Amino acid sequence: MRVIILGSAAGGGLPQWNCGCSNCQEARLSGTGRTQSSVALSADGARWVLLNASPDLRAQVASRPELWPRGARGTAISAVVCTDGEIDHTLGLLLLREAATRFPLYASAGVVALLDGEWPVLRVLSAYAGVEPRVLPEGEAITLGDGVGRELGIACTAVSVARRPPRYARQATAATYDVALRLADQRTGATLAYVPSAGAVDDGVQSVARGADLLLFDGTFWSNDELRAAGAGAATPTAREMGHLPVGGRGGSLELLPRLGAKRTMLVHINNTNPILSRASRERAQVEGAGIEVAEDGMEVEL
Repeated sequence: MRVIILGSAAGGGLPQWNCGCSNCQEARLSGTGRTQSSVALSADGARWVLLNASPDLRAQVASRPELWPRGARGTAISAVVCTDGEIDHTLGLLLLREAATRFPLYASAGVVALLDGEWPVLRVLSAYAGVEPRVLPEGEAITLGDGVGRELGIACTAVSVARRPPRYARQATAATYDVALRLADQRTGATLAYVPSAGAVDDGVQSVARGADLLLFDGTFWSNDELRAAGAGAATPTAREMGHLPVGGRGGSLELLPRLGAKRTMLVHINNTNPILSRASRERAQVEGAGIEVAEDGMEVEL
């Protein structure tokens, strides 16, 4: 199974358009940056599944020949799986409107309801080719398939993680709005655990991540009060209030992730304010000293 990190940044990317923190300033001056979080994977190298559809999807697809069209029209993307209904993980669905046929969209029932209601992506896309929502059952492995029912060779298990509904979801009822994924190559047994946002390393996260060949985990913030310290304002929510487990500090993911026994662990969905983005920072040294990697756009792993 091939895994490509299309985007490694949290919402807003790096640099974020309205942020003047040191990381964003360095990214502007150096001409480097990161696009918003998304992953592509394939069991056969020909048919690809997107994990989350970021606002940067057009540029991400253009950067990877594996995802280019075959012939005058077409795509190598066979399905999309959304771990949540956040705008930075679903806005890219609108960029797929030129598709000739409907895309299968796998998501929890709560997220499907959001995308058919308060964030009406499904309604908007229905005027074009549209997408076909397919509900992910919680805790049950299902085989992912393309738009005409052909199996893609990947089994997917979704487990609810400790997150609240998106900020826009004011009328949301009790439901699962955020999941962690365990994806298995049905031929080789290789496993990817994908947890781009998590408020804790709880039983659900452990069931998805334990012993995985590759774990991609929430690296949004280093510290709980990071945004406030960066000048975002005293009323800005903390990392934990936003549903993200900080990387550093007591009880942070840096302390907990090595206990899960994943063969390889990378941090993804990294906010522009996180000091681990600087290769010279002590925080980056701590992460690497724990045997954990900081993912970057374009990284590829063969499992």
